[in-house]
Amino acid sequence: QVQLVESGGGLVQAGGSLRLSCAASGGTFRRSAMGWFRQAPGKEREFVARINRSGEATIYADSVKGRFTISRDNVKNTVYLQMNSMKPEDTAVYYCAADPKLGGSYYDPHEYDYWGQGIRVTISS
Repeated sequence: QVQLVESGGGLVQAGGSLRLSCAASGGTFRRSAMGWFRQAPGKEREFVARINRSGEATIYADSVKGRFTISRDNVKNTVYLQMNSMKPEDTAVYYCAADPKLGGSYYDPHEYDYWGQGIRVTISS
């Protein structure tokens, strides 16, 4: 199993930046693709970004492309989400997730086997 703990959330003004971290322990972090999802009040959980096992390949939702960057450190067993030029519509609870399988739909939350507890991000206008 993999245990995931997010940190770095909070309140920031529109146009500002935040960096989320997700520390993994107890399992197959290095053998897992990692993803970030978010869930706004009253909405379904949506895909934000994904990074492959080695960190060489990434993919983003159109809504965050060019503003957010996902990265990972396989020595520190941590995945990051750098969020720049933030907008009020980025307000949500953000979750990191681990997918130890190959293939599947990167944007589908059901493909991910392990989840963090979530961390709140609020953007004020």
